[in-house]
Amino acid sequence: MKRREFIGRAASGVGAAWLGFKPVAWGSTAPAGRFRAADVVTLGSTGIKTSRLACGTGTVGFNHHSNQTALGIQGLSDLLLQGYDHGLRFFDCADSYGSHPHVAAALKKVPRDKVTVLTKSWSRDGDGMRGDLERFRKELGTDYLDICLMHCLTEADWTDRYRSAMDVLEEARQKGIIRAHGCSCHSIEALRAAAKSDWVQVDLARVNPIGSHMDAEPDTVVSVLREMKARGKGVIGMKILGQGDMRFRVDEALHYALSRGVLDAFTIGAESRSEQLDLINRISAVNL
Repeated sequence: MKRREFIGRAASGVGAAWLGFKPVAWGSTAPAGRFRAADVVTLGSTGIKTSRLACGTGTVGFNHHSNQTALGIQGLSDLLLQGYDHGLRFFDCADSYGSHPHVAAALKKVPRDKVTVLTKSWSRDGDGMRGDLERFRKELGTDYLDICLMHCLTEADWTDRYRSAMDVLEEARQKGIIRAHGCSCHSIEALRAAAKSDWVQVDLARVNPIGSHMDAEPDTVVSVLREMKARGKGVIGMKILGQGDMRFRVDEALHYALSRGVLDAFTIGAESRSEQLDLINRISAVNL
């Protein structure tokens, strides 16, 4: 065992014990009707294989800050590495969260090809997107990005309006600078446009059973996500806990995310080691 792994597991041992947590190996198979955070999933037709649960870094994320980055580079990178040790191979970051340096610190301690790195850009034109791709790779300390999304789209006509940025991302994919591109949406009109767009390979969508911080009421959103999934897009859920509005209804929220049949994976931003272990444990306890 690597020294880092020993220290990380020892530090989380107390929390794991009181949570009744049992580590699950990466790639292991859950019993029928059960799920695990470390399950290997494929994101739509992209060919990208990663863990079912992504380590989110952007709870209340804006202006280059989030609840996770408030932990500091060491604190958040240690949290990501604990997740890695327990089979979470999906790091979800963004320029607006300010989490690139934290993810970069974690990436230095794990094999790069064992982790899926997703990030997001606010650029809406080709020059801005080209600059972001170069800067993001430097900030993350990596030659390539697994997934780059256009962040927080709201316009119904975004697939026409922002074509130059989309073209840069497609060119980057063809050159191997990114493996897949797509978007996160913050309106039902933008989400419907994403579902119909052949360009969108991965979509990050807000979904939970109470409609908190979502683009529309849950049934409407799920119907659009079902269309996306049928078209071979990778669908990743966010706002699973309604940005904290379901903090006392975690099991209900997880059951909803896992039972709709529309999400390949989902991201949740834990804010402590014990909270992360609790999430992992609760996912394995969901029985459909």
